[in-house]
Amino acid sequence: MALALEEAAAAAAEGEVPIGAVVVHDGQVIARAHNRRELDRDPSAHAEFAALVAASRALDRWRLTGCTVYVTLEPCLMCAGLMVNARIDRCVYGAADPKGGALGTLYDVSHDVRLNHGFEVTSGVREEACAEVLRAFFRARRKGWKATSQPGTGS
Repeated sequence: MALALEEAAAAAAEGEVPIGAVVVHDGQVIARAHNRRELDRDPSAHAEFAALVAASRALDRWRLTGCTVYVTLEPCLMCAGLMVNARIDRCVYGAADPKGGALGTLYDVSHDVRLNHGFEVTSGVREEACAEVLRAFFRARRKGWKATSQPGTGS
């Protein structure tokens, strides 16, 4: 999770929502990524989505059996769906996402018997550190928005 937090910090430095992801196979990091939706102007440029695509390239296969995905925020429906389709073994996430979490908070795609694959989920790993990165980012962003919307600021 430390590497995923490093990726989240890289996202924040680029002005992106600070979410980072790492994919591990046979005890080795094979891919890492962070959010790039704004930079790439791509709605699918989520950290875990990009990391899974990179992992597929690294392993030269679309089935990511034997892989664990570490991500700082609980995956959304799109990313959780990709994890099902990629056949990952496990997802480990830090902070729960009450507005979009699809691995137990709003939905549980990982254990839906109607789907063709399920996977293990471990939640709450370094939860406070993962949540604080997001809180700090949005606190700073809100402060910036308030400063630019005040009378006399030229806005």
